Amino acid sequence: MDYHVTLAEMLDARERRAFRQQELLARYQMPMVCFTMNIPGPVKNNSLCRQGFELGKQYLKEHLDSLKIHPAFFTEVSQPTGNEAYYLLDQDYLLVKEITCGIEDSVPLGRLFDMDVLKPNGEKVNRQELGLPPRPCLICGEPAKVCARSRAHTVEQLQAKTWKILAHAVEKEDAALAARLACRALLYEVCTTPKPGLVDREGNGSHQDMDIFTFMDSVSALWPYFEICTRIGRQTANQNAGETFRQIRFAGRKAEASMFSATKGINTHKGAIFSMGILCAALGRLPRRQWKCPDIVLKECGSIAKGLVAHDFAGLTEENAVTMGQRLYLYHQITGIRGQMEAGLPAVKDVGLPALKEGIAHGLSVNDAGCRALLALITAADDTNLIARSSLKTHQEIVRQVKDLLERHPYPDRQTLNQLDLEFVEKNLSPGGSADLLAVCYLLYFLENES
Repeated sequence: MDYHVTLAEMLDARERRAFRQQELLARYQMPMVCFTMNIPGPVKNNSLCRQGFELGKQYLKEHLDSLKIHPAFFTEVSQPTGNEAYYLLDQDYLLVKEITCGIEDSVPLGRLFDMDVLKPNGEKVNRQELGLPPRPCLICGEPAKVCARSRAHTVEQLQAKTWKILAHAVEKEDAALAARLACRALLYEVCTTPKPGLVDREGNGSHQDMDIFTFMDSVSALWPYFEICTRIGRQTANQNAGETFRQIRFAGRKAEASMFSATKGINTHKGAIFSMGILCAALGRLPRRQWKCPDIVLKECGSIAKGLVAHDFAGLTEENAVTMGQRLYLYHQITGIRGQMEAGLPAVKDVGLPALKEGIAHGLSVNDAGCRALLALITAADDTNLIARSSLKTHQEIVRQVKDLLERHPYPDRQTLNQLDLEFVEKNLSPGGSADLLAVCYLLYFLENES
């Protein structure tokens, strides 16, 4: 339940903020940015406010970093009365004010930011010193101070507009981040080298119709899809997870069409459209703070895919089983990526992601740790792509071979990997399903370490 602050509490908080400002200015004798949020009504801080505040800090950090400006001091405070951040910057105060006004004026969320700039003597820098107009009203666009004095809009109207701005901004930023990291994960996967039988930086593996540039074309076409899946997840977060899947499935069909258009009919990422689409939708259903928890994210993936195997393989017979996946399920009860996803991707959770993280902790590069994780994934899940290019018996033999290799060489060197690649290419083998899971591992690793 949101905490409603009183007028007395807000006045006390204002006094404490003024004292903190004076203390820091006296200590550092340089301009200060005091960043707070303009939240009307009695609720000044909750999860949504905090997310908006974090975005404001992110925008300011990005601007300062781009100019190679590093705060001499930074601190922040989070109370029911609101969030506060203090930056002491050894820079010209007009430059600092230009930066903060640019943030306040460039995005809708900026209207909720109060990024006050104070001179070393405590005097506030006004927008007029830069020749900028006064800040506009949330509702009508007229000068905000004029509307405030005349009480042109009710608190309820201002609150409704505030929550709408916050929700839209957080959804937009989360979707963009998820899409960016999903594309990055797919690019890392194709660039991981050497990968037995797969396209990488050194060759086409067992594929004659595609190369690394085909994959880059495909990834470039899929960015909007991952953003859409994340948005769908956010918009259906309060509904049954099955509704999320129903909506992203249509988006997935459209993404496949975009992929084939970009690659001139070549299937580079059909499996990834399925797995990464569900993963992005799961991120949308979860608050950003939980993105760093792979177990929570993968559990949400399982919820979204619940019942998928039974639904998609219902009523299969020898006469109507036409795809390799259908035949493998009918004759061998192999559920492929559907079963993995419905179970919360245990191959990723228990094998692939730990192998990736252990390799990096062992001192391997991300590339070499990825090679090791790929081999581990080959042993952990039924790769229907590999089976389709050979047989179930060959797949079982490959799994035994790779398990034996990892027992003898937990961290295979480049020569060992190249030899395995030659063997896969000679037999026309391609563990494409395992490669899709490797991309999932990369995405979860990025989320855990960078989101």
